[in-house]
Amino acid sequence: MPQTGIPPLGVTHTAGGTRFAVWSHNAARIDLCLFDEAGATELGRLPMQREGDVHSITLADLPPGSRYGLRADGVYSPEHGLWFDPSKLLVDPYATELDRPFRHGTRLTVFGEETADLVPKAIVTEAKTVKPKPPLWQPGGLIYEVAVKPFTILHPDVPKRKRGTVAALAEPVVLDHLKRIGASAVELMPIVAWIDERHLPPLGLHNGWGYNPIAPMALDPRLVPGGVSELRRTVDALHKAGIGVILDLVFNHSGESDRLGATLSMRGIDNLAYYRHATDRPGELINDTGCGNTIACDHPVVQRLILDSLRHFVLAAGVDGFRFDLASILGRDMSGFHRDAALFAAIAADPVLADRVLIAEPWDTGPGGYQLGNFPAPFLEWNDRARDDIRRYWRGDRHAVGALATALAGASDTFSRWGETKTRSVNFIAAHDGFTLMDLVSYARKHNEANGEANRDGHDENYSWNNGAEGPIDDPEIAVARRHDVMALLGTLFASRGAIMLTAGDEGGRSQAGNNNAYAQDNAVTWLDWSKLDPQLFDHTARLAAMRRRFGVFGETGFFTGNGDVAWLRFDGHPMTVDDWEHPATDNLVMILPTEDSEEKRRMRLAVVVNRSHAPHPFRLPASLDGEWRDALSGTGLPALAPARSVSFFVEVF
Repeated sequence: MPQTGIPPLGVTHTAGGTRFAVWSHNAARIDLCLFDEAGATELGRLPMQREGDVHSITLADLPPGSRYGLRADGVYSPEHGLWFDPSKLLVDPYATELDRPFRHGTRLTVFGEETADLVPKAIVTEAKTVKPKPPLWQPGGLIYEVAVKPFTILHPDVPKRKRGTVAALAEPVVLDHLKRIGASAVELMPIVAWIDERHLPPLGLHNGWGYNPIAPMALDPRLVPGGVSELRRTVDALHKAGIGVILDLVFNHSGESDRLGATLSMRGIDNLAYYRHATDRPGELINDTGCGNTIACDHPVVQRLILDSLRHFVLAAGVDGFRFDLASILGRDMSGFHRDAALFAAIAADPVLADRVLIAEPWDTGPGGYQLGNFPAPFLEWNDRARDDIRRYWRGDRHAVGALATALAGASDTFSRWGETKTRSVNFIAAHDGFTLMDLVSYARKHNEANGEANRDGHDENYSWNNGAEGPIDDPEIAVARRHDVMALLGTLFASRGAIMLTAGDEGGRSQAGNNNAYAQDNAVTWLDWSKLDPQLFDHTARLAAMRRRFGVFGETGFFTGNGDVAWLRFDGHPMTVDDWEHPATDNLVMILPTEDSEEKRRMRLAVVVNRSHAPHPFRLPASLDGEWRDALSGTGLPALAPARSVSFFVEVF
């Protein structure tokens, strides 16, 4: 379990003054460095006193807003995993605010070269806490994945000074949009301070996603210039609108990267403790993340840092929960992944964190890293298997209808293996990583040339299709076909049982020009051009959201039992047979669900009619003795034909 017998780390305000503390087992000495208000001139270096492995110092009369950093001295022997170099200014892992963004410089990697002018300074702040409320978002709701800058930087109705910042999310026009599409929570892609991967600046590119952090609590001043207070105010505004806030956090690697990377924080404080190394070669960083290093989440001090980071965002800003990038790392030790890992148990037992929303990206790139379905409850998990099965079905792959039904039903084959009776699936068809929904139906292959890696980066198999032409077209028929496919994909998502996730802009047909790895495109490739989004898709998404709110059956998480809670029918109205499920060319499916109508406050049946064929198709629904079937989205009567390439919803009206 995480160490609890050591005093608080980071900055603590006490009766005796401002206390600074940092943990390091291998450092011989750590100095606190104070800087002027501009963060440009070092005013002094104060040796910290050591007690055990905690180095600390208390200063009287230090005003809030003071700038500081750390320097650690000791053995410099990278081949033994020791990188102590007092010429390197280091960011406190417990810093909560920084005075500037991170930037690269060759001196960051050279022993003996001074780096104070390159490294952000941490800011001493007065801690303010809020009383956490129960999370607004509940399993079964719609999560709206948002990259803060791309989402608002071009929004014409957001004040210019707020565009591209967290504060923009509190603007009425943004809140109205979120409510219209039924978002019950926004999931903010990383807003803590990050550094570009070192190969990007020479290419004139910048990381626009933020999945390359340095200090886990320090908000990036480009996205959150108002610091923790700005985040807290935005969370409050979203909560008042009935929308929860989930932070996407990265505890699997840091932007210090491999041995050729920069020394900015944990590497310089105690590289051997904070990162995982080969057992027989302590200078060799293990790379289970594909990003150059792996944070040692089995180390008690690292576990404490993670827990303290999570508590900080709950207590300082009131967030509802967290999504964990490459989350298999959180349960790893040198022997592999463990669903009963100490860190998972500590989160579950923590009084501040126990009720928070927890979402795992259940894989990493290391041995045995794919762990879909193996995280402990209450972790929800991104379900990439359902994503791919839904894509294959709509692409027209053979033998696809059974997998589609499994995805719609909450993937019991995956999430019941530990004896669970409820799904923990987060269903999605597109996310930040990969094609957008519109690109999924517009490109048969990736087009990542703009990333500067000769199109070698990104996934090669996307289960995508282009409707007859690759990329931009002038053909109105192809444009209509692509819109219909996106509408069908949205309908499939909103018809799936359990939690669902939609990436910002996909409800309006956004495109990234076929780039399926656009992390390095902090530009018009990823920035949402609101003037080019499709109002018909917006309207369709809003109707789907209203329907999903009206009928709670989709948001329920219990697995279907087959005892009257679901029926699977052919288009002729007869039950699906084994031959129908196994036939390679089965295109169509009807799902009948008993549900509660929140408007009429009564039980009734809902029919989901799925037609992937390229022609309208006749279908029959079960006879309604006391009423009639009507379109749940438009209120019109039951048509004779299911439209081509469509997901339709019909409800009994009495």
